[in-house]
Amino acid sequence: MDETAILLIYTGGTIGMISDEKSGALVPFNFDNINNHIPELTRFKYKIGFHSFDPILDSSNIHIETWIELGQIIKSNYDNYDGFVIMHGSDTMAYTASALSFILENLNKPVVFTGSQLPLGVLRTDGRENLLTAIEIAAANDEDTPMVPEVSIYFENHLMRGNRTTKYNAENFNAFVSGNLPLLAEVGVYIKYNKNIILKPNFKKLKVHDNFDPNVAILKLYPGIKKQLIDSLFKTEGLRGVIMESFGSGNAPSEKWFIDILKNASKSGIIILNVTQCMTGAVEHGKYETSIKLETAGVVSGGDITTESALAKMMYLLGSGHTNTKIVNLLQKSLRGEISC
Repeated sequence: MDETAILLIYTGGTIGMISDEKSGALVPFNFDNINNHIPELTRFKYKIGFHSFDPILDSSNIHIETWIELGQIIKSNYDNYDGFVIMHGSDTMAYTASALSFILENLNKPVVFTGSQLPLGVLRTDGRENLLTAIEIAAANDEDTPMVPEVSIYFENHLMRGNRTTKYNAENFNAFVSGNLPLLAEVGVYIKYNKNIILKPNFKKLKVHDNFDPNVAILKLYPGIKKQLIDSLFKTEGLRGVIMESFGSGNAPSEKWFIDILKNASKSGIIILNVTQCMTGAVEHGKYETSIKLETAGVVSGGDITTESALAKMMYLLGSGHTNTKIVNLLQKSLRGEISC
C-alpha cells in the first residue's frame, strides 16, 4: 500500500507562532524546522508536506482572495495527497471553512482546519494536540475510503463540519460550537466518528470554484435600530445580497417603514436571507406573525444556517452566474451539508 500523504497548509495565526529568543516577541516559526517544535510528527508513518503563505496572514486580514488561493492550493496538490490540514487563525476560521466547502465541489478527501488559542511556542499550548489529531483525522480511512471526506474544523477534542461552526469563546480552548449539527467525531482515548452525520464521498472529479461576489452585507437587527441606518445599507452601490440576522426563530420589527424597505429592496433585485442570531435553532417563517410579514416582503428563510456559512454561500451563488430565482431556490437547499432540509 502506498504511503499516506498529508499536506499541511499554514495561512497564519496563533498556532504557528513561537517566542523570539532575543526579543521574546511572538514570531512565526520556519516550517522547514517544524520537527524541532513538534518532534511527535516524526512518529507518524505518513509523508507530510508543507505549504506556508508568504506573507502569513492574521485571521483578521483573511479575505476572499485567501479563500480562492486555498482552493487553488488544494486543487494543484489534490492528486498527490490523501488529506489536507489547514492551520488558520481561529477568529475567522469558520468563515474560511464555510467558503472552502463551497469552493471545493465534489470533495472526496479530508480538509481539516485547526489552530490554537495559545502559540506552539508556549508550554501549555493547545496547538500541539490540535495539530497532531487533525493530521490523524485527515489520514484516517476505512477500507481505503477517507473517514471524513469534507471540510471540517478540529478544536479541543471536537471535530465539526466547517460550514456549521461558529467561534463562540475567545479564552477557552474549546473555542468553537456546532449549534445545529452533532459532532462529526469526538476525541478521547479513541476517535469516535459519527458516521451517520459525515458526508459520503461521491467519487466525482473535484471542481474548484473561484468566483465569489463580495457585494453582500450583514444586517444585525437590534431593538431601536434606526430607519436611516437600514435605508442607507440597502442603498449601498452594487449591493446584491443581505444576510439579515433576526431575533429568535426569524422575527423582526413589524413597522411599516421596515417592511417597506425590505419589500423595495427585494423588488430591486437584492436577495435578503433571514438567519437567526441564536447559537442554536432555526428561522421559521410563519411561526409568529412578525415573520409572516418578512416572507410577504420577499425575505428568504435561511433555516438553521450559520451567519458565516450564509455569507459564504451567498457570495458563492451570486458569483455563479445564476438568476436570482435560481439563487433563492439554492439558498434553501443543502449544497454542502450547510443547512438542515
